[in-house]
Amino acid sequence: MAHSLDQNHPVHKAIEFMAARLDSLSAGSMRVDIYPGGQLGSERELMELLQIGSLAMTKVSSSPMEGFVPAMKVFNLPYVFRDNEHYWRVLNGEIGRELLLAGESVRLRGLGYYDAGSRSFYTKDKRIESPEDLNGLKVRVQNSQTALQMVRALGGSGTPIAWGELYTALQQGVVDGAENNPPSFYSSKHYEVSRYYTLNEHTSVPDIVLISTYVWQSLTPQQQVWLQTAMDESVVFQRQLWQEQTAAALAAVEAAGVEVIIPDKAPFMARVTELHESFRGTDAFTLMQKIQAL
Repeated sequence: MAHSLDQNHPVHKAIEFMAARLDSLSAGSMRVDIYPGGQLGSERELMELLQIGSLAMTKVSSSPMEGFVPAMKVFNLPYVFRDNEHYWRVLNGEIGRELLLAGESVRLRGLGYYDAGSRSFYTKDKRIESPEDLNGLKVRVQNSQTALQMVRALGGSGTPIAWGELYTALQQGVVDGAENNPPSFYSSKHYEVSRYYTLNEHTSVPDIVLISTYVWQSLTPQQQVWLQTAMDESVVFQRQLWQEQTAAALAAVEAAGVEVIIPDKAPFMARVTELHESFRGTDAFTLMQKIQAL
């Protein structure tokens, strides 16, 4: 099992929890070896290792997954979910399960979702209270076409930059800001070079635990049950951990002098209706309608 996050991250702790539960459920007959911190490559590289069966499991953001499963673009569309309760009802229900299995045709089977919170804007020098405040700003986004379109719709200019290079890019003024969830904003130390954090919560992009279909099919039915059970239990554990770390991260960045802004979301929502419409006729649009009807 390889992933790109550090060992203090709630996701890494949840993966350790899953490994311990699998060891217990299988009476020591199954073991997960974990390689954190990008030791074995980037998210894209790890997915490609899964596809050829060289790596068993990984954790990726659902953003790069849209390159393999186009319907995953729905997670990068802003303001698709009404609130946190709606979001988890979708992920834990039929739609969520269908998406997890949609990657099987490209040898990537989803085992479950970890909470990655809601993404919001943070900036070096300018307060963001409305979409107009984003005009002319360069904002770092993940390498996703939908993320680029979203920032453009809200008035900014999206710039894909590798996560590991973002601190320096903010420091040197290559970008004016970025967008991410509170624990990532805190653990990356981006609060040291960003004075404002606006909780506009435009997207909720879950993390996904994937297994190579080669490896999954090599397991016995009993082994598959043990692994899925351990995964399901780790999801509950990780969600609790995530909520605790989100509250702690917001308190810590405020203590460090960051101004946390809670804006009116309505103007942000109004700016993305055209973006939603531009997806009409695609899998993502059909899925968005199903989600919003739920």
